[in-house]
Amino acid sequence: MILDILLVIHFILLLIISLRVLSRPELTSSARLAWLVVLFVLPYIGVAVYWMFGEVHLGNGFAQRYEKTIKEIHHNNPEVLGSEAALIEGVKPEYRAAFAYSANITGFHTTLGNRAELMKNAADTRQRMIADFDAATDHIHVLYYIWLIDGMGMDTAQALIRAAKRGVTCRAMVDGMGSRKMVGSKIWQEMKDAGVQISVALPISNPIKVLLFSRIDLRNHRKITVIDGQIGYSGSRNCADPEFRVKPKFAPWVDIMLRVEGPVVAQNQMLFASDWLIENPETPLDSFPYYTSHAADTQAHIKQEGFAAQVFADGPTQRHGSTPQFLGALISQAQHTLIISTPYFVPDYSLVSILCATASRGVDVTMIFPKHNDSLVVAATSRSYYWQLLQAGVKIYEYKPGLLHAKTLTVDGEISLIGSTNLDLRSFDLNYENNIVFSNKALTAGIIERQYQYITDSDKVTLAQVNDWPLPYRIWNNIVATMGPIL
Repeated sequence: MILDILLVIHFILLLIISLRVLSRPELTSSARLAWLVVLFVLPYIGVAVYWMFGEVHLGNGFAQRYEKTIKEIHHNNPEVLGSEAALIEGVKPEYRAAFAYSANITGFHTTLGNRAELMKNAADTRQRMIADFDAATDHIHVLYYIWLIDGMGMDTAQALIRAAKRGVTCRAMVDGMGSRKMVGSKIWQEMKDAGVQISVALPISNPIKVLLFSRIDLRNHRKITVIDGQIGYSGSRNCADPEFRVKPKFAPWVDIMLRVEGPVVAQNQMLFASDWLIENPETPLDSFPYYTSHAADTQAHIKQEGFAAQVFADGPTQRHGSTPQFLGALISQAQHTLIISTPYFVPDYSLVSILCATASRGVDVTMIFPKHNDSLVVAATSRSYYWQLLQAGVKIYEYKPGLLHAKTLTVDGEISLIGSTNLDLRSFDLNYENNIVFSNKALTAGIIERQYQYITDSDKVTLAQVNDWPLPYRIWNNIVATMGPIL
């Protein structure tokens, strides 16, 4: 009798969730199909899996509070947001569409007068960043998805402690999942005791509550570093050594970082403020200084010497599908060359189609992936698209020396995108991300040189090789890719 009742309850829940999946307007047909497969092939756990991971929600009115916070910050500091006039002045007409789309999504328009330096390697990034921390006079704001207790992690923590002790306002924020060991560590408490203001984005201190009322795998994947409101670091690197001790088998993790100055730093500052304030609403709005020009320069000199840039940031509480749409706009603008590096390639079909279309119309399209991925599922899904990409003329390389973690996109030697976003559905739908898109030939040339270094250390994948893959391997890749929409 009890068993019969449980079965009836289960099938009612299965029916309700199936109807829910079919009624959601934002889901693609492939995503609906994938969830229905999970629900009916795994009937006894499918309901639980959907409950925990099926919908993008953070509970307790989080999206409404986040939107309100962003509106208040933008309203109080409109000078940070950039302008359409800067877009027209700083970006060639053939590349403006992606910048305009980004502005529509994020509210961050184009800014002028930015300057940036491409860091040579991980050691250079570590040395320069710590030196900037030690030179800070007003504030340091950092937000990292992963902050490990290793060389880079300890150097950063100790630099923040030194800064706080000399009176610099220091705020350190980490993702609750990615940096869970740091949050429970001795050095985290030492930072707090020294006067560093610490906070956790999307905390999981009560995992049962998170599982019941939100989705635990919605994470803050951003990497933000702002010093005195005028110096910033942007790119793919977490606060961790290349040896990446939590996954040493795949080391070194190869990242790319920019040291940035100019008004785009103020946009990253505003992004940090929005994340900080949602978890710490008692913090005054005016405690985040914004500088939209270099104090030592005249505005005319800045415009002459700097370049156009803006922040592109996205997250699960923003417009659905905005990241692949932005990437599609950026890719479709390529006239001659397009080079992309990404560690995780689990795209939606629209992105695969536009990559193929771009190559088919004569653009030289190159994609660089890790040869040995830390996720077997991601590796299989990525390779399921190789045949289609190669057929269209896309060149594919697999990086050998370690896990290529750099997320780069360059267009025609003119435009670059660099930041935290992977070409996967997690970055598209589930994670908070931050990137900089900019127009600058010299800096883009440096990034392209780095991309070609990756290619030199890679194996080229050919269509003949893919055609020779064993049938079971191809079937495995395609089965995993079928679940791509819910990975």
